[in-house]
Amino acid sequence: MKKEDKSTVIKELESTIGQYAHFYLADIGGLNAAQTSELRRTCYSQEIKLLVVKNTLLKKALENAPVDFSELYDTLKGETSLMLSNTGNAPAKVIQSFSSKNKAKKPVLKAAYVEECFYVGADLLENLINVKSKNELIGELIGLLQSPAKNVISALQSGGNTIHGVLKTLGERQ
Repeated sequence: MKKEDKSTVIKELESTIGQYAHFYLADIGGLNAAQTSELRRTCYSQEIKLLVVKNTLLKKALENAPVDFSELYDTLKGETSLMLSNTGNAPAKVIQSFSSKNKAKKPVLKAAYVEECFYVGADLLENLINVKSKNELIGELIGLLQSPAKNVISALQSGGNTIHGVLKTLGERQ
């Protein structure tokens, strides 16, 4: 590959990584063509972009990024695929479900950058599945904040009905 072609690929990788909030590095080596196609279809349906990249080009693209990705450089060995997503735990769920269905137990998580944190190693896959996105956490917080207000409003409404019933009964006695 010519130097100009490499620099073009690096720039494309930089812009692609910049378009997504989260990315995973996975090893999909050992999958046959049918399994790879099925993985690509699964990723596409989950709005995950799957790219097979050369480690050296990916490292150069990460070096040029505004974030310090040096923690991930040691994982750039062997076969590497890049899974990009705007949902933090979607690629982890795909990796788990897909690897449990095939004999090769692939893809295998190498590392991930999710919610501005680094996760290195396949043993952290379960943690990544349970990571909640910023929007999910905001939704839960709003639900928790609304609950006491709803309780107060319903108590006031039921109290108003009780007082109204008592006054109506007293008014009917005379």
